[in-house]
Amino acid sequence: MDLQYFLCLRITPLFLLMPCGLYCLSVHIINEEPVHVIPGSSLVLKAQIQGGHLEEITMVTWEREPETGIAPVRVTLATCPGKDLECAGTRPNVRVNTEQQATTLQINGYSAEDAGVYAVTVTDRTGARTTAQCIVREYEEVHHVSVSINVSHSVLVCGEAWGTDPRFSWLHERAAISQNVGKVSSDGTSLLVTMTPICGHFTCMVSNKRGYSSATYTAAPCESGGKGTTAAVVCFVLLLLFGGVLAFLLWRRHRHNNRGERLHEHLDDTI
Repeated sequence: MDLQYFLCLRITPLFLLMPCGLYCLSVHIINEEPVHVIPGSSLVLKAQIQGGHLEEITMVTWEREPETGIAPVRVTLATCPGKDLECAGTRPNVRVNTEQQATTLQINGYSAEDAGVYAVTVTDRTGARTTAQCIVREYEEVHHVSVSINVSHSVLVCGEAWGTDPRFSWLHERAAISQNVGKVSSDGTSLLVTMTPICGHFTCMVSNKRGYSSATYTAAPCESGGKGTTAAVVCFVLLLLFGGVLAFLLWRRHRHNNRGERLHEHLDDTI
């Protein structure tokens, strides 16, 4: 057998078994998904491109399609063809920057219509394509906050409808929760009330980057120390009034008795 033919038979399977990293491109969007964007701000998606030294990128394409739907239509946002990878966006507010190892998509003036599944596709010189996807959603404000109570466990639970990244905090009578009142859970959604009896106003405040909303649970009124002080003051004033009246009556009686004695002595002197 010819030596060259023998070597070819031996080496060819080794090339076929080589890891794809030497010959295939891979792409990965580094943004943590889902990505939430406030309307009017800018959406920025970054992707890393990795591949072997034998490969050459011939095309980078950014696309978007609806997250839900029976037959979603994919829309091309930008393409970057050729060796120089000069990118052209399909809309004025779409910009793409592509280098050998990275590509970045930026959409200025984000709106609700820009939500969906974004895909970046990298094509090599052999025509092989690899794609990475990322879900993008609108950053929603806080909606419909409510507070309920589990009476048997003395727990107040705060709920919120669909706001993005909600953050919870609690107030009792417009003041932060102290150890004497209760303990807030690690995620802030519930409050274990330790004060007895449960009284006053408990307010749950939910906030995010777009605003806040609140709801209040009202229990029986609390007996404050101020009421006891007021009652003590009233009693003291009443005692003073009673003592003053009693002193006046005694003084008047004493004066009447003295006047009678002086009148009797005057009569005796006249006789």
